[in-house]
Amino acid sequence: MTKLPGKILVVDDDRDILFTARMVLKQHFTSVRTEVNPTFIPELLAKEPYDVVVLDMNFSMGATSGQEGLHWLKEINKIDTTLPVILNTAYGDIKLAVEAMKEGAIDFVVKPWENEKFLATVMTAYKLRRSSQQVANLKSTQQILSKDLDQQFSEIISQSEAMEQVFNTIRKVAQTDANVLILGENGTGKELIARAIHRQSLRHDQTFIKVDLGAISETLFESELFGHTKGSFTDAKEDRAGRFEAAHEGTLFLDEIGNLSLPLQAKLLTALQNRQITRLGSNKAIPIDIRLICATNMPLYEMIEESQFRQDLLYRVNTVEIRLPALRERTEDIALLAEHYLQVYAKKYQKEGLKITKETLKKLEGYHWPGNIRELQHAIERAVILSEGYALQPDDFVLTTPVSKNEKSHETLNMEEIEKKTIEEAIRKHEGNLSHAAKALGMGRTTLYRKMKKYGL
Repeated sequence: MTKLPGKILVVDDDRDILFTARMVLKQHFTSVRTEVNPTFIPELLAKEPYDVVVLDMNFSMGATSGQEGLHWLKEINKIDTTLPVILNTAYGDIKLAVEAMKEGAIDFVVKPWENEKFLATVMTAYKLRRSSQQVANLKSTQQILSKDLDQQFSEIISQSEAMEQVFNTIRKVAQTDANVLILGENGTGKELIARAIHRQSLRHDQTFIKVDLGAISETLFESELFGHTKGSFTDAKEDRAGRFEAAHEGTLFLDEIGNLSLPLQAKLLTALQNRQITRLGSNKAIPIDIRLICATNMPLYEMIEESQFRQDLLYRVNTVEIRLPALRERTEDIALLAEHYLQVYAKKYQKEGLKITKETLKKLEGYHWPGNIRELQHAIERAVILSEGYALQPDDFVLTTPVSKNEKSHETLNMEEIEKKTIEEAIRKHEGNLSHAAKALGMGRTTLYRKMKKYGL
C-alpha cells in the first residue's frame, strides 16, 4: 500500500494513546510524530510543516477542564491558521470539544476511539489541508496573472519590410516549443512579440507569465522564480508558488535576462537544464513544463567575451533568435503608430476628432526616436493632453534632438565617426557616468573603455 506524503503530529500525555495512534497512522502516512509534552508544539511546528495535529484536551494530572487544550489550540492557530487540529477528548468533554471547534478546531475524536473512526477523521483533515494548499497555490498564480492582465497592450502595428521578416519568424517558430530569444533596444516591443508567439502557439489556452528580471533583487530571485515554503525566510508567512510553477504547461517570458548576475544565471541554467525547480526552504524537486521566451536589450555576445554572461545559458535560451528593428529603422511605421496612439489617447482624454497634420507627421518621421515606440507613445499622449486645437501641430511635440531628412543627407556615413559621436553624446548626456553611458549604449563597461581608448576620448 502506497503511503500518503503527510506529516501527522499527535500530542497526548497518555503514552498508550500515542503508541496506538502511531501504529494506526504509520500504515497510511509517511511521517507520524508523537509528543507527550505540549510545550514543545511551537518548536516542532517551527522546524517543519505538519499536515494535521491531533491534540489532547487535558495534560496535567487530574485536569478535566480542557483549558490546556484550548490554550495550545490558540497557540497553534497563531503559528498557522490553516493547520487542521483534531481534539482528542474523553466522553465528558464533548460539550467542551464542540466549543473548542468554534475556536478553530476542525473535529474531535472520543477516547477510547475505534481505529477506523480515528483514521477516517485524520484522513479527512489531511485531505482538507492538501486542498487548502492547492487553493493557496492557485491564489498565487491568480495574483501573478492579475498583475499581467492589468497591463494594457495594443496589437503590433506595422507595414514595414523589417517587421514582416519578424512576423515570418513568429509564424514559423510559434507552433514549436523551441526556446526563443528576442533582442532589441528598449521600447521596440519585445513583450508584444513574446505575447504574439504565445497566442499562436499550441499553449495559447494556457497561462503567459512575465518576469521582469531587471526588477528582481538577488535576495528575492529564488523566491520569485522557484517559490518558497512557509518560514523559509522572515516574511514567508505561507507556502507560495513561484513563476515557474505558475507558468506550468504555458509560456514563461523572462524579460531583461541580460541583467542577471553570474550566480543567478547559474541557478536559472540549472532549472532549465533539469526542467525542475525546488522551492526555497524545501528539498522536494518539482517538474516543470514551460515554453521559454527571453528578451534583453543588452549585447549578450559582447558580454560573453567579457565574461559577464554565460555562453551555455545563451545556447540554452536562444534556439531561435529574433532581432527587433529600432523605430528609426522602420520609419514607414511612424505615421501608422502615431495615428493609432492618437485615437487611443483622444478617446481617453475626451478629445475625439483630434487630428494630426502632415507637417507634424513629417517632423515625427525626421526624429531618430532613441526611446523607440514607447517614446513615440508618450509623446503622442503628452501632445493630446496639452493640445488646445483641433489638430496636433509640430509645436505640440518637444523632441530633444530632431533630425530632418535634409540634415541626415549631410551627415557622415563613416561607421567609426558615427560610433565616436554616439559615445561622446552618451557620456555627455550621463554627465560622465560611464556605467550609465555603457548601459544606454547597450554595451559593457569594458567594451566602452576599449572604444574610448580607440577614439581618444
